[in-house]
Amino acid sequence: MSYRIWLRQIRAPFLILAPITYSIGVAAAYVDGYFNLLNMILGFVGVTLAHISINVLNEYFDYKNGLDFKTIKTPFSGGSNILTSGELKSETVYKFGIICLTIGSGIGIYLAYNSTWMILPIIALAILTIYFYTPIFSKLYLGELITGINFGPLVAIGGYMTLTKEFGFTSLYAGVVPGLLVGTLLFLNEFPDIDADKTVGRRNVVIAFGKKKSSIIYGVLIICTYLWVFLTVIKNFLPPTVLVTYFTLPIGYKAVKGVINNQGKVPEIIPYMGENVKLTLTMTALMAIGIILSNFI
Repeated sequence: MSYRIWLRQIRAPFLILAPITYSIGVAAAYVDGYFNLLNMILGFVGVTLAHISINVLNEYFDYKNGLDFKTIKTPFSGGSNILTSGELKSETVYKFGIICLTIGSGIGIYLAYNSTWMILPIIALAILTIYFYTPIFSKLYLGELITGINFGPLVAIGGYMTLTKEFGFTSLYAGVVPGLLVGTLLFLNEFPDIDADKTVGRRNVVIAFGKKKSSIIYGVLIICTYLWVFLTVIKNFLPPTVLVTYFTLPIGYKAVKGVINNQGKVPEIIPYMGENVKLTLTMTALMAIGIILSNFI
């Protein structure tokens, strides 16, 4: 069986997101004088496995409830088409997702034992939301919120605590940025699937407000992300060097303008979904870099 099929199944190009967010916590810990190579590597592996399990289990449940047979496929949404095409068996994919979640959770428990037990609630919440995201939380208007919290503050805080054994407010404040961005990433990716999502009982913000109003909401959320960075710097919660994230303003402007002008129409919105992914990854990475720079400037 070709490894390329599995790379498509786990949506490999998008797996960089969790490690980049984790690097925010690592950067904050480094600035505070903490570094542990083993814990850092294990943390990167753990969050990557968790991300894989999210992608795989979400697709498994969407295949089982029939959603993936109805979605409009785009490079950023609608599933990988692996299960619907029969290239892999659903039972095999499900087992693989559970294995990734189990190993990732095991790494988290080891890190909790080796650093601080305060990480355990984060691990427990991650397991709960990863497994039950599609069957339960996606039907309760909680999908965007849960995804944003998991990929934002929780990952950043977890990264900090695995290296310092303490809670860090810098990782919390900085982690809000990827939290908002990842929440809006999922939010925007729901636009092409609004009709299909309704047929399987999904409930999200796009369904609640419609594409036109949701386009405006998307723009407001992106603006709020930049405002959050500015306010945290003004209040001395984050160092001024994190303003390097403002280098992404042209990307954010292009994405917001494109989404609002097209009001979620497919395929016109697809290029701006790509800009949104670029914005999420770049701004999150620059947040980590900005924190590191504060140690030298």
